[in-house]
Amino acid sequence: MGLAQIKMPQLGESVTEGTVDKWLKQEGDFVKRDEPLVEVVTDKVNAEIPSPFEGKLVKIAATEGEVVRVGAVIAQIEVAGAGTVAAAPPAARGATEAPAPSAAPATAPASAPAAPAPAQARPAPAGDDQPRLSPAVRKLAAEHGIDAAAIQGSGLGGRVTRDDVLAAVGAGTTVAAEAPSAPPRLAQPAPTRVDGAREELVKLSAIRRSIAEHMVRSIATSPHAWTLQELDVTNLVRYRDAEKDGFRARHGVALTYLPFVAQVLFAALKEFPWLNSSWSDDGVILKHYINLGVAVSIPDGLIVPVLKDADKLGFTELVVRLNDLIDRARNKQLKPEDVQAGTFTLNNTGATGSIASQPIINQPQAAILTTESIVRRPVVIGDGIAVRDIMNMCLSFDHRIIDGMMAGQFLAAMKKGLEGWTAASLKL
Repeated sequence: MGLAQIKMPQLGESVTEGTVDKWLKQEGDFVKRDEPLVEVVTDKVNAEIPSPFEGKLVKIAATEGEVVRVGAVIAQIEVAGAGTVAAAPPAARGATEAPAPSAAPATAPASAPAAPAPAQARPAPAGDDQPRLSPAVRKLAAEHGIDAAAIQGSGLGGRVTRDDVLAAVGAGTTVAAEAPSAPPRLAQPAPTRVDGAREELVKLSAIRRSIAEHMVRSIATSPHAWTLQELDVTNLVRYRDAEKDGFRARHGVALTYLPFVAQVLFAALKEFPWLNSSWSDDGVILKHYINLGVAVSIPDGLIVPVLKDADKLGFTELVVRLNDLIDRARNKQLKPEDVQAGTFTLNNTGATGSIASQPIINQPQAAILTTESIVRRPVVIGDGIAVRDIMNMCLSFDHRIIDGMMAGQFLAAMKKGLEGWTAASLKL
């Protein structure tokens, strides 16, 4: 028998680390080849990592909540054969939703490994030698008044784990304070206090924390501006209502409003290419291709899968590909490349009944467009009043790149394309 090492895979070109969100197998379990082993979260995607080997999981080297660099060993599997196998990071089986926050672990079986010995205090390493701490470990140490930097970690590369902190607390280890000459450290935030009788603290899942950080970073990065246009989409509504059943019968997928809006969007982006760009210190990067991001709601948040070169697809293929992408997003089947390289994002808050919203830009893109609920209401047409299907479109844009006039002209092009829509508008 030999040991095979499972390493943290690289889930995207710019990704250098991932957070171990949930182990799907425990030490001692038998694992089949390609069976999901662990869920990993990055700022781009959630992914189920399949095992590249078949055998017994003998060691988990990275705890849930721990941040691990790409290529680092996260587990070992006992496989048939001699020696130690240094496995390449396994390919990720994409996932788009993190599980609900994990419950407290069950009591360990009698055969479980013994708890680690109480951690010993040691001088805190300096500079880049200081081990990385996961947010969960850092918070746990702060709650117990423990200086995690002064604990001898038992994790990979000397990393301090949750068990190390608990061992230090249980042993009553006193961690020496830093010498007066040491640089001042930032004060740890006080533990969150809740009224147990009337309040509940729900721990953040890895994906919800990632979304929160991404939203804050977006607002801090781009000066957001916002504008809205009202559209009469009566012609489009009538066409879809008449065709949706036949389309499903012919192609096996639902005919939503999304592909109609997308085709008009492609034409508008080609007319106003600055909306399909990104900011850099050296200038604005215009993208001469359209990779359409589509915001998809999932139980624990939101994911934006990307349809590459979407403007090159005919209408039927566009419908089929979009449905497939959205279905895979909701069923935890996305691959890392499915959420990369988007150039413009389309969102639909109308599904919730919203009539106006201000979306946050999906960095590093220049803008995001939201379609709102279609509402039948009376409108003035010439000297008369008629009942029409009305929809709002809302655009958030990076004011470093796009000014109000260009944003208004872009939405005017969208309005013209959708209000004047006919069956002849389809690009088959």
